[in-house]
Amino acid sequence: MPAPGRRGPVLAAGRRDDAGHLYQRDFLGPRDRELVLAWLSGLEPLWEERFSEHFPPPPGQAQRRLLRPVWWLGNWQFACLGYYRPPRGTRDRCVRAEPFPDVLARLVARIERLVHARFAPRDVPAGWRLNTCLVNLYGNRLEDGCEVDAARVGEHRDFEPGPVASLSIGERALLQFVTPSRAGERGRVALEQWLDDGSLQVFGGERFKDRLFHRVQRVDRRGGFDLPPAMADFRTRRVNFTFRWVPDRHVVRFRDLGPEARADVRGYVERLARTSPHFRQELEAERRRGADGGPASQRP
Repeated sequence: MPAPGRRGPVLAAGRRDDAGHLYQRDFLGPRDRELVLAWLSGLEPLWEERFSEHFPPPPGQAQRRLLRPVWWLGNWQFACLGYYRPPRGTRDRCVRAEPFPDVLARLVARIERLVHARFAPRDVPAGWRLNTCLVNLYGNRLEDGCEVDAARVGEHRDFEPGPVASLSIGERALLQFVTPSRAGERGRVALEQWLDDGSLQVFGGERFKDRLFHRVQRVDRRGGFDLPPAMADFRTRRVNFTFRWVPDRHVVRFRDLGPEARADVRGYVERLARTSPHFRQELEAERRRGADGGPASQRP
């Protein structure tokens, strides 16, 4: 249930607005849901590690794998390079990735129209469009024959400018917006929202993007969902598509990354290339440039 005292005006069943926050429970229709699941079935998601050779752990910390496997569309933000965070964290952060499949491209067009109709113009930057998507898989990872619940996300902000859209499939998840925490204190829950199967959430503006953090507090098990893609070491019960905007000037091709960044993500790109025509082409473009004596031949 939404937090007491923060409930916006009810628009229709399953819909709610709270200045800068919009929720539609029934956004995804049956046919589009079927198409999205079919697309997911063809993925081989990537397990990323947080650090790399040229971007090592801080003193006292060890290398660690992310909680869950992921996939990106539009542009890929590899964890070891650091996530996009303007104004300083923009170089070598966003690597051009596969375009949206047709079904997601159509859904994105609907979401963009909804944002322009329902959000204040001051909260939608010039040029804003949803050109990147993080596909997060929530569920249980297999460790030593036991399943470990990895269906959560800690407090964080999304630093890409403009509204952020979140499309959910599978078990419902409790997402909370919280105030910044202080030493010895926990942040206060300013608004919470259950994200149901097939629902859309959009948030933006100063309050939700700049002043509050958000987190996935928990993901239910009641629905018994077992979603694609099939993986030997992970069982997915919820999939979330988070759509954001990265200005084109901050998105680079793999071959145009700096030498250290390129070296650190090459292994990931090679794994992605096993099933992704886009990344196979990116590797070939890098090799061609290296053969021609360009920057790709100057490898560390």
